Amino acid sequence: MTTAPSTLAQKLVARASGRSTVTPGEIVNCQVDLAMFHDSSGPRRLKPMLDELGASIWDKSRVVLVMDHYLPERDDESRRIVRIARDWAKEQALPHVYDGQGICHVVVPQHGHIRPGMFCVGGDSHSPTGGAFGAYMFGIGSTEMLGVVVTGEIWLRVPHTLQMHWTGRLAAGVTAKDMMLHMVGRFGMNGGQYQAVEFAGAAVQALSMQERMTLSNMSAELGAQAGLIAPDATTHDWLAVHGVPEADLQGLDAWVTDPGAPLTRHDFNADTLAPQVAAPHSPANTAAVDQHAGTRIDVAYIGACTGAKLDDLRAAASVLRGHRVARGVRLMVAPASQQDQAAARAEGVLQVLEDAGAELFPTTCGACAGYGDTVGDGTTVISSTARNFKGRMGSATAQVYLASPYTVAASALQGHIADPREVLA
Repeated sequence: MTTAPSTLAQKLVARASGRSTVTPGEIVNCQVDLAMFHDSSGPRRLKPMLDELGASIWDKSRVVLVMDHYLPERDDESRRIVRIARDWAKEQALPHVYDGQGICHVVVPQHGHIRPGMFCVGGDSHSPTGGAFGAYMFGIGSTEMLGVVVTGEIWLRVPHTLQMHWTGRLAAGVTAKDMMLHMVGRFGMNGGQYQAVEFAGAAVQALSMQERMTLSNMSAELGAQAGLIAPDATTHDWLAVHGVPEADLQGLDAWVTDPGAPLTRHDFNADTLAPQVAAPHSPANTAAVDQHAGTRIDVAYIGACTGAKLDDLRAAASVLRGHRVARGVRLMVAPASQQDQAAARAEGVLQVLEDAGAELFPTTCGACAGYGDTVGDGTTVISSTARNFKGRMGSATAQVYLASPYTVAASALQGHIADPREVLA
């Protein structure tokens, strides 16, 4: 008997539910391979509920805790939240705790926790980042996480797949962030319909691993449950470098969408994509950069899991090398992880940014989560973060534009929103 063609999402969910096949719309119970949460979403919410139930963690080896939201501790409230997380981690003897190592969505894969074929949940809306590695990963709330932490299981309605198929190749100065902003602009923030979005095609396959992470990360802004990319040689090589044993990287070619599988396909051409900018106060307010060119800025922010990985820092440095940011512009750089910061330092990338006038900030969620050195009243900001909701980066009167690190750097240089292709040329 031959089985019907399946999408990557169906295959991942079938494996987790112990079935040979699943059909979109079915409700199945899935075994969780990894549960990730951070200082904001994790212990301070889970500990009291676990204590009340008298329950314990189903498998500590499958839990990862990252301290990234309330660091560095600036006041009594942040000290309290971080202390709860540290004390609970010690009390539970959790084996996988990353304290001040960077942002969870970057740190967790960098330490080899996510592999193709896995089924994972995260206590944060940008948890779909794991889909870049061919894993099914999505964000859940604290009550659902309690269920996972106690039972190791979660129910799921098998998703329909929306395939975003990109032909061609991106031009210099155009990135995965631009692809994503374009898709969010086209479909809106509910365009993903809480289904599985799969990114495919030659332009996606040509992306580096960190660029793929940006696509999967921002499938959250598209309203998808998961943002998947089929694993390939790029995935294999990146994970091997980051400590995943070769035995766990066999059979990657199984995690693909079969020809003829049930999906809705949308086509895009990377050749013609211009740098994109999202205007306040939604990632869906996206247009080509020339629609906003000349808008004066006060702050340029390169940070967050979406916009300050090593590839992002390199992109900004390629624009800023040998230049200084415009008078009156504050360039804030908060690398996504300690690992990426160290690599950027070793390569001379951080020196280029600092020579251009950048201020270096801690490797945490920072201003993206409205914490720490946030933006002031009435400021106009161009940011490499994923969201520009009113008040998210601090002041409710700030006007936040979203763009790629190339565009943020070019705008810092000019003092107004600018097309990075002109600077690079």
